[in-house]
Amino acid sequence: MESDDALLALGALAQPTRLEVVRALVRCAPDGLAAGLLAERLAVPANTLSSHLNILAQAGLVRSERTGRSIVYRVSMDRLRGLILFLLQDCCAGRAELCDPLLADLAACRP
Repeated sequence: MESDDALLALGALAQPTRLEVVRALVRCAPDGLAAGLLAERLAVPANTLSSHLNILAQAGLVRSERTGRSIVYRVSMDRLRGLILFLLQDCCAGRAELCDPLLADLAACRP
């Protein structure tokens, strides 16, 4: 990931509702959520949510797919992974013992 891409993604996440959208979609990955259900869960008006989803999509953090009459949104795990790896690149100047606690926390996220 390039710096400009990271800044776009971080800028998109730098807003409370958009951050909660991504967190909600991460929790239900890989299935995603229909836009209406997502709006309901986050208690956000549908038109407001639509604007936030567009910003997140432009940053590559979410993608949508029409399923029947619904639009299902999913987090782009590859893009999120790229952002995290970009932030952690050259972590601790190669001192693995400093990164071990962080890596253990990330490994705990796996089912």
